[in-house]
Amino acid sequence: MKKCESSNEKLDRKTAERNRRIYLKGLYFKLTSLIPPPRFKSSKDRVSQHNLLDQAATYINQLKERVDELKARRAIAMTNTCTNNNTTRDTRMFRSYELPVLELKDLGSSFEVVLITGLERNLIMHEVIDMLEDEGAEVVSASFSTVGDKVFHTYHAQVKISRFGVDTSRVYQRMQEFIS
Repeated sequence: MKKCESSNEKLDRKTAERNRRIYLKGLYFKLTSLIPPPRFKSSKDRVSQHNLLDQAATYINQLKERVDELKARRAIAMTNTCTNNNTTRDTRMFRSYELPVLELKDLGSSFEVVLITGLERNLIMHEVIDMLEDEGAEVVSASFSTVGDKVFHTYHAQVKISRFGVDTSRVYQRMQEFIS
């Protein structure tokens, strides 16, 4: 009787361990899909779980730095819209930008489009999304916010079919034509 109970306990432990490994493997797969592939990867390199975690940590730090940089730029923009003092360096630097401003950042299998327009420019989001989808991208998220007299549009898109990719230079060119 005790032998049967101990073998059941072993089976339960084995099943629990197998389920835990399957669960962790799923989490690693999800993590792999969220971080962009490394730029220079040889065909021999096999990504271990440890390397994957290192890459994810590096990518998260890069995103944090980018967020901090954008927050600083936003703070400068908000300060410049609230003050009329043209003598500061930041104000002169910010006012050198002519609206609309378009920035496209290629992230490998995904990209980000940031568009800054004035309030007078009535930009319809679905037109931009349609254009991105025409170029072979799938828009993951789109948002806008108004700060002072500027409207900040942000679009995050992924490549629909990875074999073909998206020609970001063509997307940039079409966006420039669209906003002018």
